[in-house]
Amino acid sequence: MTTTTLPTVELGRSGLQATQVCLGTMTFGEQVAQDAAHAILDRALERGVNFIDTAEMYAVPARAETCGATESIIGEWLARRPGVRERVVLATKVAGPSRGMPWIRGDQSGLTKAEILAACDGSLRRLKTDVIDLYQIHWPARNVPVFGQLYFDPTKDKPCASLHEQLDALGELVRAGKVRAVGLSNETAYGVHEFVRLAEQHGLPRVATVQNPYCLLNRSVENGLDETMHRLGVSLLAYSPLAFGLLTGKYDDTGLEGPQAPAGRMALFESMRKQRWGRPEALAAARRYSALAREHGLTPTRLALAFCYTKWQVASTIIGVTSVAQLDECLDAWGTQLAPELLKAIDQIRWENRDPAV
Repeated sequence: MTTTTLPTVELGRSGLQATQVCLGTMTFGEQVAQDAAHAILDRALERGVNFIDTAEMYAVPARAETCGATESIIGEWLARRPGVRERVVLATKVAGPSRGMPWIRGDQSGLTKAEILAACDGSLRRLKTDVIDLYQIHWPARNVPVFGQLYFDPTKDKPCASLHEQLDALGELVRAGKVRAVGLSNETAYGVHEFVRLAEQHGLPRVATVQNPYCLLNRSVENGLDETMHRLGVSLLAYSPLAFGLLTGKYDDTGLEGPQAPAGRMALFESMRKQRWGRPEALAAARRYSALAREHGLTPTRLALAFCYTKWQVASTIIGVTSVAQLDECLDAWGTQLAPELLKAIDQIRWENRDPAV
């Protein structure tokens, strides 16, 4: 087994020291059964990963039958391995208002203080732990363009808990010792700035992290959010660095569906293909990056991950896998340096294709 020395980084100003590669777990409980998930978790720990991310709504694709399954799988893993909990930075997320998932808190959820407090207690039970190291709001309660929406539309505003109320709930969890640090996900520059302002104004927990998509097919973080996070001391957790598998090259010849398509999540689940990662423009751009990688003697996976691993904007890159072999491939990419001419070629493709998976 190849050994990997993964450096750690402080998450925001929280004091939490997390490895710069994080194991994402949303496949656990759907594509990955419990025993296989535990094997992946074991290997990640063996190879130096101390950062694990999950969410109350996982597994994905979201279904009522598997909601909370991922946290339960992780909780069972922790329970069977005494002493491991103290070695890992454990992150999870409270789901925002319903996006076609009424089984979480109903269609009228507004991410109120009571809902956040109850959700955290549920996660603690499933994870079989007394404290969550990083507790994140999975997506904003307010109306924002996320998950493939390109434009902000103020006519879609509807009542929800204020940012102050949400932050006050997170503060209560921190004071109660149930949470060590707080973060956001799928957030905008406005949201990050406002959460930090409110924390400083009211003596509430300061946001440590933002977990947003960041990869060769979606570099929208670089359109101003990166400056906000840098100046406010908030760390970026980059999710979907392989764009749901598009940037591995496995769909280059087959497309995303049909009998010849590999059994990845895009091929297995129609709901995935209807999202931003399933756009024809995203696959077309992914094929260009794959070709570029091979021209430079790299696999598409190594190119895509090295891009995230080496960007100054990224504190930790969240990798999602369905096997130990995939995990090893992702970790083996650590340390890969991209030559200046290769980075220039990447920027040229982006200039011509922009961000097709925003």
